[in-house]
Amino acid sequence: MDTILPFHTLSKSTFIRGLQCRKSLYLNKFNPELRDAIPASRQAIFDTGHEAGELAQELFPGGADCGFEITKSGQKSAMMTRKYIEEGKEVIYEAAFQSDGVLVIADIMVKSGNKWKIYEVKSSTSVSDYQICDTAIQYHVITKCGIDIEDIFVVFINNQYVRKGDIEINQLFKTESVKDRVIENQSFIGQKEKELKEVLKSKTAPDIDIGPHCTNPYDCDFIGHCWKHIPEYSVFDLSRIGKKAFELYKQGVINIKDIPDDVKLSTNQIIEKTSFIDRINIIDKGGLKDFLKTVKYPLYFLDFESIQSAVPIYDNSRPYQQVVFQYSLYYKEDKISKPGHYEFLGDGKADPRPALIKQLLVDTKRPGMILVYNQGFEIGRLKELASDFPEYSDEIAERISRIADLMTPFQNRLYYKPEMRSSHSLKKVLPAINPKYGYDDLEIQGGGVASSEFIRLMALKDEKEISRIRKNLLEYCGRDTYGMIVILEELERDSR
Repeated sequence: MDTILPFHTLSKSTFIRGLQCRKSLYLNKFNPELRDAIPASRQAIFDTGHEAGELAQELFPGGADCGFEITKSGQKSAMMTRKYIEEGKEVIYEAAFQSDGVLVIADIMVKSGNKWKIYEVKSSTSVSDYQICDTAIQYHVITKCGIDIEDIFVVFINNQYVRKGDIEINQLFKTESVKDRVIENQSFIGQKEKELKEVLKSKTAPDIDIGPHCTNPYDCDFIGHCWKHIPEYSVFDLSRIGKKAFELYKQGVINIKDIPDDVKLSTNQIIEKTSFIDRINIIDKGGLKDFLKTVKYPLYFLDFESIQSAVPIYDNSRPYQQVVFQYSLYYKEDKISKPGHYEFLGDGKADPRPALIKQLLVDTKRPGMILVYNQGFEIGRLKELASDFPEYSDEIAERISRIADLMTPFQNRLYYKPEMRSSHSLKKVLPAINPKYGYDDLEIQGGGVASSEFIRLMALKDEKEISRIRKNLLEYCGRDTYGMIVILEELERDSR
């Protein structure tokens, strides 16, 4: 441990970054200040991966840990890994290896005779091509360090596992050997290593334009920099535009107003283009009236919030299952009646679903259609509740039979305003219809943040902070449902 290895040129993560985009690799090294802020949704993915990695160590307990939290340096981790191998350790966590300036970290190493098995832990539910590249880089470096690898595996989440009591580690994870595919990629990895090192020797960033690679396999965190020449609303934002947007871009067409008339667009895209260029609202009164004929009072307005976790939090739940922890519900007898409000928010301590179901069934026991926004989500959650708590399945099925979707007229472009920016999401539609009911004044402005805040609340002991988060959650969910009332009233006025 007296000698420290020289600092590495590439790590596994920067290698993968370079495979996606060489410009991103360069900017990450020399212009990190240009990187986008990490959104809550991305941070949640990172946290999930870290949680899965730590838990998977229990598959091979008692290992020696070389983790960065201990060493604070990849080079020190590599030296510690070498020391543990020399001492004859059978299991090593976060084992680090460095060769020719490339540093990799194996999640778990397990000795097998005179050879080693490598386990790379992922929070995904299957093995992807991206993960093959990931493990191929590890194999490339570790074997160059003189380690004889008997096999290399990807450990991933079994999304069919149902928690019953304590987590069963061997049931939560699946393991798949990828050695054959990894070996097939060794020539490719070796060539890319040379190319990426050359990129980092350059005095300027590679001249690479934007393209599908910006989001494949993941959203690059330099999109804000590389896409700064793209206006806030452009050809890339038209609904279902897909690869045609890049075809237009290569022709020099970025602004929607510049799309040539001979470019074939869908009906919805034509509506969006016309509305934006002419700054007009497009309302199909006939179609709107037909929709409103299907909406009959009394009416409920319902919205759910849910959490997802790679490791099931509650009994009778699966990995990545959308577990409902909150709802907001308004009820109106008729068009002119004052809405009554009902709501539920789990306490963050017990499984929220049993109490939520009981209260929801009570709150919706009166006759009335149940309006939601994007019925696929609410119906999906109700069906899961019926499956997980079959004693309520008949009552839940009755509630499902009453559901109607307020998103339909916006999804079908029966009602469109330029402010909707080619979206029919509630977050775009509501402020476009009435700016007073946007989300900018709220602490929580999206479902991803709401989920993260509830998960954070579960671990809190500070009553003041718990109270603040609960207030924010109730306000956010309540805005969604009251916003549906605002939207429906607007549709009723504009259909006359």
